[in-house]
Amino acid sequence: MSSAIPNGSLVLVTGVNGYIGSHIADQLLEAGYRVRGTTRNLEKVKGLRALWEEKHGTNKVEFVVVPDMSTPRAFDDAIKGVSGIAHVASDVSFNSDPHKVIPVVVDGINSILKAAANEPSVKRFVYTSSSAAASAAIPNKEFTIDSSTWNDVQVKEAWAPPPYEPERAFVVYSASKTEGEQALWKFVKDQKPGFVTNSILPNLNLGKILVKGQPASTCGWLVALYNGDIGPLKDFPPQYFVDVQDCARLHVSALTNPDVKNERLFAYASPYTNNLLLRILRKLRPDRKLPEEWTDENVRDMSTVKNERSIELLKKDWGQEGFTSIEQSIKNCIDNL
Repeated sequence: MSSAIPNGSLVLVTGVNGYIGSHIADQLLEAGYRVRGTTRNLEKVKGLRALWEEKHGTNKVEFVVVPDMSTPRAFDDAIKGVSGIAHVASDVSFNSDPHKVIPVVVDGINSILKAAANEPSVKRFVYTSSSAAASAAIPNKEFTIDSSTWNDVQVKEAWAPPPYEPERAFVVYSASKTEGEQALWKFVKDQKPGFVTNSILPNLNLGKILVKGQPASTCGWLVALYNGDIGPLKDFPPQYFVDVQDCARLHVSALTNPDVKNERLFAYASPYTNNLLLRILRKLRPDRKLPEEWTDENVRDMSTVKNERSIELLKKDWGQEGFTSIEQSIKNCIDNL
């Protein structure tokens, strides 16, 4: 397949030390691209640097410090000479004050888009959005999520008057992803930049952890469960999962496949429940002491997600049958522990 950006060219991955960002970089390197990754602190990428330099050599990956992505011209230097950009970095502070989160995310996306529009080498831009930008998880309700679906309900809830109780933190995060992606498409519509834009909307990511001690995002919740702690998952509603390598590969397809233009790609593999996670862990590690099942089997995600395009790309670009199964994804995670 011909590529929208030449093989061997330089791709910028923001937030490269994060769970999804590191896997995007990993898949880009495996596919023959060079990677420039941004991080707030070079100490955070020491393990990844060692991994990638051992596998691919010192000339295939480099790192740039961007301490505050919301500041004007924060990404100007990082963007110089790149052919593609995967903007993954976001505010994951889970602060319950919308004024301290949402503007940071929106300013960050506008800052990097302006820099990209002024850099002639940029041909592709991919934004890591979130399932939360489309809809909150709504158990036991049948509804459809497609490219026109937006989580306007939680945007309204996030901006409600104070007090900003801790319970609002995830709502504020969801609103930041919604408004961040909406800012992306507004910029594309108004400014008509010279690059192709796509967004990826992942749900809960599970799977392989590349280096010990690396932030594992939602896969960290599975690790906690494996170690007997239901805390992170205790009040999290059932929804969809996706294997992190599938998620990363969809980003690479959105960067390189010439046919993928101005699309919202849904990285949703299949619905899961907390009890299902436990049953699979018991099957894979029958001798391990795990918590008892605690959620109601009748409470589940009944939404229909238009993920056919993502399945098509995983088949066409990566030779997969479709999304990785949840059992394989969990195995990918715990085999590295």
